[in-house]
This record gives sequence, C-alpha cells and structure tokens, in this order.
Amino acid sequence: MIITPFGKSGTTWTQQIVHTLRTRGDMDFDDISRVVPWIETSRLLGLDINADQQWLPRVFKSHLSYDKVPKGATYINVIRSPVDAAFSAFKFMEGWYLEPGTVTADEFVGRRDSGYENHFVSWWPHRNDDNVLYLVFEHMKDDLDGTIERIAAFLGIDLDDELRAITLEHSSLPFMQAHKDRFDDAMMRQLSEESILPLGSDSAKVRAGTVGDHGLSADTVAAIMAKWREVVSPATGFDNYETLIESLR
Repeated sequence: MIITPFGKSGTTWTQQIVHTLRTRGDMDFDDISRVVPWIETSRLLGLDINADQQWLPRVFKSHLSYDKVPKGATYINVIRSPVDAAFSAFKFMEGWYLEPGTVTADEFVGRRDSGYENHFVSWWPHRNDDNVLYLVFEHMKDDLDGTIERIAAFLGIDLDDELRAITLEHSSLPFMQAHKDRFDDAMMRQLSEESILPLGSDSAKVRAGTVGDHGLSADTVAAIMAKWREVVSPATGFDNYETLIESLR
C-alpha cells in the first residue's frame, strides 16, 4: 500500500495513522520513513524497499503523480487546499533549506512551480477506484475518528475499541508534537548535514496543521487560485477548492 498525497498535504499524519493501525501503536522508530519508507528517497538513504517489513500490510510513502507511481498496489491519496499546502511548504523549508528571515512566504511561493496542480489532476480521475482511498485533509481535521474508521476498513483491519483509542491518541496533534523527533525526516536531515547544510536544522513536519490560517498575501492567494482555474478546473469542473471538497462529503 502506498500513501500518495502531494507534499505538505497530510502525508506524515496518514503514515502515523496507518502505522498505528497495523501495529497497535508501535512507536519504536527514529524516523517514520524508516518503517513507512519514502520510495523516492529510499536508494539515497540506503533503504531496500523490496525488503520484508515487520508488519503487514507493507506500506510506503510517495509524492509521485498517478502516472509515475508504481502500479499494482493500493493507494491512500489525500488532498489539501493549495494555499495551505503552499504555506506549509514554506514553513517546512524555512530553517532547514532557507535561512529564517531571508525569504518571505510570498517570495517562496511566487518563485516556484510546486507541481501541486499536475499531481492533483493526475489522481482526480482515480478517486473512486476500488484500490484508491481518496481523503480530504480538511475533512480529516473535522472527523479524525471517522477517518480512522475509513482507513482501517480500507486496510482490512478490525477496528476494536482498544485499537480505535490508541489510534486516536497516537494520531492526535498533541501526541505527534510530543514525539515530533520521530516525524522530522531524521534520515534526510542527517544526510543533508553531512554534505551541504549546517548542523541543527529544523525539519519538523508536525506543526499546527491548521486550515486557512496562512501568512500569504491576497495577491499570492489570487495567483494560486488563478493556477487552479487554469489547470484544475478544466479537469474537475470546479472553480475553487472549497466547492470541490464539499462535493466529496
């Protein structure tokens, strides 16, 4: 099974939910991507993605579009507001790859083509496929319990009361913040600090996980939504993200 959201769209959160469900709460790892390997970085980190995993189902992470992701698996795809995903990407990069205060959020977002739209439209036609569980980050925030039920059913895992309680706790924001060192790309950070980046970088992925609470200007938001209407609207029929996710409730 492959967890396949676009970057900063709930990937780590979903990894934690899935890993908790299949292990009944294992936290004996230094990096979530050691137990749920990231396909694109596995070779760089010396991880054998073909190796057996201690638990079943075998689970991987990827940010690849549908046309590029390995086929023959089941998939959990999560979508998130393009504005919130863009700002979250800035906050993640600031302090790791960017020196804090040298680049503003608007400059960062405005100067890069993230690939969000192309990833989005590649997965959209497959949202109802039998081997795809299509989730919405904002809906996950509204109903974590229901999200856990859907993921457990998709994985074929019996969700008893004890496992439900463990998973609700282990995938809560306070719990993940308390254990944020397990979710901060420790292996990639170590590799980068051995090569090009100074020690002490902050690559924590567990932040606020908020909806709509971003630091982008109105002009930057307008540019993001213009890109949505250019690329996503023709493929989905929806002029904005909010209307699209309402159709998925």
